[in-house]
Amino acid sequence: MTPPERFSYRADILEQLAQHGVRPRATTPPELVHELISDLYRYEIRRMRQRLLRGEFVRSEYFNRIVELRRRYPLVSLKPHDFVE
Repeated sequence: MTPPERFSYRADILEQLAQHGVRPRATTPPELVHELISDLYRYEIRRMRQRLLRGEFVRSEYFNRIVELRRRYPLVSLKPHDFVE
């Protein structure tokens, strides 16, 4: 049996992932981590939309809230191979 592939995640990436509660192991493929972060981002967008529809804030605030959300998830715009050294 061959040992699992090991990945060396960049320190800045690990720091950003930790802000979202994601702590990949050295054996966790970057593709899986990227998929998880993308899922979290989409979940947040859906939640924001639901809050808008419930009237928790006015529509004119929606765009700025989405921009702020996007700023909290810069990793979504990276490719999985950019997560490792």
